[in-house]
Amino acid sequence: MTKAFPFSAIVGQDTMKLALILTAIDPKIGGVLVFGDRGTGKSTAVRALADLLPPISAIIGCPVNSPDIKSVPAWVETAKGRKHTIPTPVVDLPLGISADRVTGALDIERALVDGVKTFQPGLLARANRGYLYIDEVNLLEDHIVDLLLDVAQSGENVVEREGLSIRHPSRFILIGSGNPEEGELRPQLLDRFGLSVEVRTPQTILDRIDVIKRRDAFDRDPDGFFGQWDAENTRICADVLAARKRMDSIKTSDAILEICAEICVALGSDGLRGELTLLKTARALAAYDGDAAVTIQHVKRIAPMALSHRLRRDPLDDAGSVVRVERTLDAVMG
Repeated sequence: MTKAFPFSAIVGQDTMKLALILTAIDPKIGGVLVFGDRGTGKSTAVRALADLLPPISAIIGCPVNSPDIKSVPAWVETAKGRKHTIPTPVVDLPLGISADRVTGALDIERALVDGVKTFQPGLLARANRGYLYIDEVNLLEDHIVDLLLDVAQSGENVVEREGLSIRHPSRFILIGSGNPEEGELRPQLLDRFGLSVEVRTPQTILDRIDVIKRRDAFDRDPDGFFGQWDAENTRICADVLAARKRMDSIKTSDAILEICAEICVALGSDGLRGELTLLKTARALAAYDGDAAVTIQHVKRIAPMALSHRLRRDPLDDAGSVVRVERTLDAVMG
């Protein structure tokens, strides 16, 4: 089977790649929203993530990727009790999909043939302990958005229909991509993304040539091209695993917490989700960099991606959201 384009071979787009890596280190950050021009590698980067991420251990035959037999839902009949290693799930949620395909529903075929009511798991079951990816997320239908908001909040999928009452864990990292020219994202869903990054078409001739060369080499010999970048992908994967182990030992001073709060107050962000995301993301970056404590530089580096989508609209300020965050950082930090 042909592999996806190598994550490490993507030219530029360093902010997008870093955001994806940080959510792999700490899933509690809450996912990534990637907005920008068409043809800038948004979908390519997300699909390349599957080949980069460390595998997970799951019970054989469990449709929700349970880590141990105690976690297998009672309605699952196929779990074997033994474990195997599987790639971290990266599940696509296509536009126009029905709610039943997302949440799961009654297995009609078995109900008609055997007369037994059984549950047919949906995409939310497959995405448990992994990633749920929505391309053109701003075009997603409202009833699917509402459904995702409920599950993202609770970490559990609940299905009550056709005489079935089913519950199963559904903890996933939500990744969305889209083009802002094709429509805005609902504020309720926008707030559920921990990080937001903007990607633009490379502007330098050398970068554009590099993109063309690498894409052409991949199209002509996918396996051979992937082999050239396999070592770099493996190194990033090892760094992610090492950062996960360091996370609990990363120190965060009260001074850093005060700076996080000052930034969010200065920006006028609603609620405390901004501060919490700043803290978690800066800590993940410190772990990835191999540092023992969160510093001002960590906060400054990740603040635009953690806060740019949490700003209130200012009709008197036509600067981009990232520019507004950077301006506030300069004012608060000096």
